[in-house]
Amino acid sequence: MSLAGTDAHTAEPRLPPLVRTALSAARAQRFPHSCRPEQGRLLHALAGGARLRIGETGTGLGVGLAWLVSGASAGVRLYSVERDPQRARCAAEVFAGRPEVTVLTGDWRRIEEYGPFDLLVLDGGGQGKAPGDPPADVERLLVPGGTVVVDDFTPAAGRPPLHEGRIDRARLHWLEHPALRAVELRLAADLSTVVGTRVLV
Repeated sequence: MSLAGTDAHTAEPRLPPLVRTALSAARAQRFPHSCRPEQGRLLHALAGGARLRIGETGTGLGVGLAWLVSGASAGVRLYSVERDPQRARCAAEVFAGRPEVTVLTGDWRRIEEYGPFDLLVLDGGGQGKAPGDPPADVERLLVPGGTVVVDDFTPAAGRPPLHEGRIDRARLHWLEHPALRAVELRLAADLSTVVGTRVLV
């Protein structure tokens, strides 16, 4: 979720048609917090490597999910969960003609019913950033060799990474997770994401 992610797409000249549809829904619902286009392009690229299942927490109005669907190969199933019932209903309408997409309503943990995933995007829960929000168990939710994406970080200027002057424990959780090979990718001057691949055992 980005603070002005919906509006950030305005200057993008070439967007997949499904992303445009999701953006229209986000604007109609006055939802500003869609993923940014930099993140969307990363999701689009990573989705192409999935073989069977992609999961996402935090559907919003479906902009990030639309990037994923647009990049995924035929036959890949996509599951996304949104805690706000109205947003979930609107997002489901965006993907009404896409039988490979399931939009769920509820807590992010509902995604656990549909794993393990080739690609798991943690945007609306499971990141471990907020109090009471434990990080997702990637050893259970990812297939060996699967990829997790944890977005919406401010690029770190050094090590250890800091957030508001304190060590960023959430970011370190993913970067130092023993079951992952993870790296922080700077997508813009003010935006980075952590991408990790589950170690083959």
